[in-house]
Amino acid sequence: MQPVILSEAKNLRPGERFFASLRMTLPEAYTQEEVSVLPREDKVERVSELKEDIQGSTAMYLTDYRGLSVSEITSLRRNLKDAGADYKVVKNTLFKRAAEGLEDPALVSTMEGPTAIAFVHNDPIAPARTIVDFMRDHKTLSIKGGYLDGRFYGPSDVTALSKVPPRDQLIAMLVGSLQSPISGFVGTLQGVVSNLVYTLQGLVEKKSA
Repeated sequence: MQPVILSEAKNLRPGERFFASLRMTLPEAYTQEEVSVLPREDKVERVSELKEDIQGSTAMYLTDYRGLSVSEITSLRRNLKDAGADYKVVKNTLFKRAAEGLEDPALVSTMEGPTAIAFVHNDPIAPARTIVDFMRDHKTLSIKGGYLDGRFYGPSDVTALSKVPPRDQLIAMLVGSLQSPISGFVGTLQGVVSNLVYTLQGLVEKKSA
């Protein structure tokens, strides 16, 4: 891909300047026109990279990033990196090819409009919380859905998942309870388990409806 020269970018229309800025800062982002003219070998390479991202992820969260500035996207990417996820702008047609064979085809049906995906490497809770927290101050960012354990979950499900305490916090709560009377430990354990069960049960019921 040819680099964008700043002096040339000034002569572009607003929409073109936006994508030009993405090319300067987000090398994984492509405009529709650029993808259509990519050499076949480049498309194959991109699909292969996306397959590796999918296979190496414990979860994926799809977002619509329209309305975010380049600096805001960079900030969200940095926050998600700290939470254990890689945030990448993807081309829908290439991702659909890479996602062929997934257990739940509903994921592919959400691939409309601008899409950026958080590929999660470990704990799926922290990245979900990071996205939801970021949305509070950036209303234009929206969640398209999530893919976890072979199943697709809608935006409300991802939001509910973000409210589950992360693994480290659950462990800390249980360890702390061991230092208190046994009744306190049992009460804390029941509360943690109940909250987790109710959340997961709610997700399953929504999925089955």
